[in-house]
Parts: sequence; C-alpha cells; structure tokens
Amino acid sequence: MAAWTRTSRLFAVVKPRPLSMVQRTVHMDPAPADTKQPLYPPVVPSRTAKSKSAKRRVIEEFCSKVRAVEGSERLRLLTKTQWKKFVVHPQTFAIGADRWYQHFTKTAFVPGLPQRFCREESAQERGRVTDLVSELLTHVSHALLQEKYYLKKPRPFLGRVQEHMVAPFLTNLVYSVVGALRRENPLLQSSSFDLRPDVSFYWMRGQRTIPRGHRSGRIEPLRFQIDDKPHSQIRIPQQLSEFVPWGTEVPAEVPVVSYLPDLMPLFRKQYENNISIGSKFGDPCCFGHTQFHVVQDRYHRERVINAGLPEQVEVRLRANAIASLFAWTGAQAMYQGFWNKEDVTRPFVSQAVITDGRFFSFFCYQLNTLALSVETDAGNLRKNVCWGTESLPLYEAVKDGEVLGLNPCVLELLVRFLLNGA
Repeated sequence: MAAWTRTSRLFAVVKPRPLSMVQRTVHMDPAPADTKQPLYPPVVPSRTAKSKSAKRRVIEEFCSKVRAVEGSERLRLLTKTQWKKFVVHPQTFAIGADRWYQHFTKTAFVPGLPQRFCREESAQERGRVTDLVSELLTHVSHALLQEKYYLKKPRPFLGRVQEHMVAPFLTNLVYSVVGALRRENPLLQSSSFDLRPDVSFYWMRGQRTIPRGHRSGRIEPLRFQIDDKPHSQIRIPQQLSEFVPWGTEVPAEVPVVSYLPDLMPLFRKQYENNISIGSKFGDPCCFGHTQFHVVQDRYHRERVINAGLPEQVEVRLRANAIASLFAWTGAQAMYQGFWNKEDVTRPFVSQAVITDGRFFSFFCYQLNTLALSVETDAGNLRKNVCWGTESLPLYEAVKDGEVLGLNPCVLELLVRFLLNGA
C-alpha cells in the first residue's frame, strides 16, 4: 500500500460536492435592538446652586406653574413674592415727571386726541351732540351754583379744599351727565360707577446691579407699584374699541432715561404686591371706560406759574394721566389672563378726565404691550400710547348766583368721551 505523502495530497482530486451541500451566504441587516428606557432621570441643575442654569430652572418652573392656572390664582402667583419696589405716585411734583413715567411704562405721548374725536361728522350727528350739550349746560350750572353759591360752606381745613369744594361738584356733575346720556349710550345702562376705588398695578421694568450686602454684584430687575385712588370711574362689561388699529406705528417716541429712579426721586418699599381694577376678580364689568381725577390741594396753578415753571403745570397733569391710565388698563389686561411672559394679543383702551374744579384735561390711553421686563422687551417693537389735551377752563367765575363764561367746548368733549362705545 502506497504511503500518503505531501505530493499525493497536492495532486489529489477533489470531488465536487452535491448542490444540496452548497451553503449560500446572505448578508442581512441586524435586527434592531429594543430601545431601552433610561434607568435614571435626566440630570437637571440644582435649584439652590448659584449658577445661571439653576436660576433658569427656577424661572422655567415658575412660568410653567403660572401658565397652568388661570384667574385669581394666576394673579396670586404673580404677586405673592414681596421684594422692595419703587412706589410710583400718579400725582407727583417732581420736575419732568412725565418723561420718567413714560420710560417706566413704555408710553409715547401724542398731543391732542385720537382721530375718533376729531373726524368730520354728519349734520345729524353734529346736531345731536349740540342738543345734548345745550341740555347739559343747565345741569352744570346747577352743580356749580350748588357748591359755590347756595351752600354756605365754612372755610375748610388746610389741605382739604379739593375734598370739600371740588369733589362734591365733580360727583354731582358726573351723576348728572351720565344719567342724561344713558339713553344715548347702551353701555352706560349696564355700567358700574365706583366712588374712590382702589386701583393698583405691579410690574417690572429695567434692571440694576445690587451695590452692597450679601447679594452685592448680582443683577436684579427693577420693580414698580402704583396705588391709585381716583375720584370715580366707570366700568363696563364690553371692551371699548381701539383708538388706532392694532400694529399701527405711532411717530412719537418713548423717552429713555438712563438714571435709576432714585434720582427722580422715587423711594423703595416692601409691602404686598397689588393688581386691581377697582373691583374683585369675576365682576362682569371688568373693562374700563372713563376715570375722573381731582388734583391735590398743593397743586396751585398760579404758584407754579409765578415760580417761573409754567410748563410744569401740564407736565404734572400728563404724569398723572400716564401713571393712572397705565395702572388701570394694565390691570384690566391681567384680569383677562395676560402677563409679562404672555403679552396682550389685542389692545386695551381707557379714558381719563383730570380737573381742579375749573380747568379740565382729557386723556386717552391704549395699552399695546405688557412685556416690559428686560428679557421680554428685547426685540419688542410695540409701545403704549397716550393722547392728551391741555387744560381747558370750564367757566370764568361765579358771581351773584350766575355762572359767567361757561365754556360749551369742555362739555362737548365730556359728552364725546361718555358717548364712546355707543
């Protein structure tokens, strides 16, 4: 038997294998592995760490909590944390207060009244207004004579002249005019009339670096609070229409004040944050129509003019109107669910009449934005707008039971204000 050698192994004949034994290699994609759920929750920044990510987490959680609730609970969350805030007084004697208040509220002031009160009217509508003014002249004369002639009032205490003389006259005037115009304006029939209401608003605008203390060097927002108490106001269940179309560019600019409010001067206090339109949340009359304000006793037009500051007479009235109407209109918007992080989607409007008993000033306000903080105001082109007139005398004097120089133009403006929305 021949031996099996390497040479024979090389020349050995390989027998072909049957087709059944041939193996075919097929390349197939591997089966997708099952997606596994993470065993641990995601890593989030600590709420107590002194880092930007921790601060961002706290803000996001607070905003999500505010968005999850509505109504009075939302207002409670937005006002529950008390910090020191600048208290803005609508009736102030600071020099140039209107520019400061325009900056705080992002409000542009336009002299005159909106086009709604200046447009040309038909002869029928013009005659209707003239008849109403003629009818109201008698009511105004009676209200003036009641306080200035028939009632023999003693001399009031120091600092209470407006309370004893002007406030009762304005109350009788508003009651008479509103009562006479109810048949012309259906909104006045379902309105609510408030005497001495409490109107408040709380907001943030700008920021500052804390100068001293354990938090020195940190950045904090500037907080503001307005606590207003007008003489009276009219609230209605239906919102007034806008003075200018939504998104219209107003040529007036908002003044920029680069100084801290301490230099105005304004003072900081810490107490409860309030947002109120003058009634509790849930009142059906939750929209504003017209406010009436009486100036302070220390507001003496003649003294200001004699001191060489005649321009400050109108400046103080403008500051009063801007602060009061911004607080009232902003509170109305927040009652509807809007706030700093969720800006208004429609304008809110209100009106105001400011008087010292003889001179009357008329103002209109349209709120276009509530996003006033540093974060939300970046890139926000919208601004609030205020229109206003200069002081107009209602009468010249009261002598021997007669009212001299009664001005029908003032009554006509008052009638047009109260007929707005008819």
